[in-house]
Amino acid sequence: MSDDADSAKEKTSPKKIFLPTLIFCMFSAGPLAVLIGLFLYPIAAEFKVEVGIMGQINTLSSVAAVVFALIMGFLSVRFKHKSLLIIGLLFFGISSVGCFLATGFSWMLLAYSISGVGVAMINPMTNALIGEHFPLEKRANAIAWTVGAGALSYVIAPIIFNLLADYGGWRLTLLWFIIPLSFLSLSLAFVGIPSASRSDGTAADKSNFLSSFKEVLSNRSALACLAGDVLRAASFGAILYYGAAFFMQRHGASEDLATIVVLGAALCYTVGSLVSGRLVNKIGRKPSTAITAFVAGMFTMSFVHAPNFWLSLALNLLAAWFFGMVTAAAISLTLEQVPKYRGTMMSVDSAFVNLGYALGAAVGGLALIRFDYEGLGTVLGALGVAAAIVFHVLARDPTRT
Repeated sequence: MSDDADSAKEKTSPKKIFLPTLIFCMFSAGPLAVLIGLFLYPIAAEFKVEVGIMGQINTLSSVAAVVFALIMGFLSVRFKHKSLLIIGLLFFGISSVGCFLATGFSWMLLAYSISGVGVAMINPMTNALIGEHFPLEKRANAIAWTVGAGALSYVIAPIIFNLLADYGGWRLTLLWFIIPLSFLSLSLAFVGIPSASRSDGTAADKSNFLSSFKEVLSNRSALACLAGDVLRAASFGAILYYGAAFFMQRHGASEDLATIVVLGAALCYTVGSLVSGRLVNKIGRKPSTAITAFVAGMFTMSFVHAPNFWLSLALNLLAAWFFGMVTAAAISLTLEQVPKYRGTMMSVDSAFVNLGYALGAAVGGLALIRFDYEGLGTVLGALGVAAAIVFHVLARDPTRT
């Protein structure tokens, strides 16, 4: 495609319902994971398995997300991003219905693992569609809103779930909230997302799936973004996986107070992602990514060393805020690395981010066993600082000279 055609394409704005549709799709992909985390014990009790065994449904779902994200790197070259997003939403709806109908552990394991496939399709295709249909100056804000919507589901869903569960247990939350939400987002995607593809790939490109991976893996800046995303996702594990346990064990917080802390961190992450769009447009994608990754890492290292509950809480919430910022900023930077194959780039990046979350959980657990919470925060916080260095030294912003 010629430069003139590209320029004309950049000036074309999508219809008004497009961004709200993407925001709603991202929001709808979160509550099922919240449900499993919130009701893991009662679900395990109902199916007569240990909590640790029941928790393996998260492991299988994550593995499915990583594997299928890599497969999506090929599929995104051949098929329209809208079609892949709709299929991902359909998988998510099927997973929700399957979990509702599950009568045993094996059924639940299979049904929930399908949601991992859905996530592997929804997240990267949402970002790829933003890259295709929004002009450059509007992409950062669009990404900020979609990232914020995904995080907001972790704030709103627990409140709704606790209200519904009082009347009919965890299955009622699926029947009256998650399943309708999933199929409503599927319906909106048909209407709100443009059918015309703006893919830059030619017919010859589409017949050669390996060329898309070659473009990504031969680009040093793209590889730097992937490495940086692994490190910053792993660093976030200190807040995501171990934050509540830290406040309960180190500061004697009750379960109710720990829940409030988690909700507060999710809200700060949401707001941080929303304001990130302005920072990206003001100082650029690369500086905003490197700076927010560094600050998030430093706050992660510091909150575990604070001498009292309130200072530790403030530092924890600030870390969550900047992790929200770096997530949106890093997506904005990564999206521009290989414009010809945005679907492949974002699919591979999705796999690396999920690997980062797994790395954060594993390394954080080992550091906790060996060096207590101070070691956990220091090690995972240092990974955030390392991510900042990788972004600053090795990545480049192709939209700026």
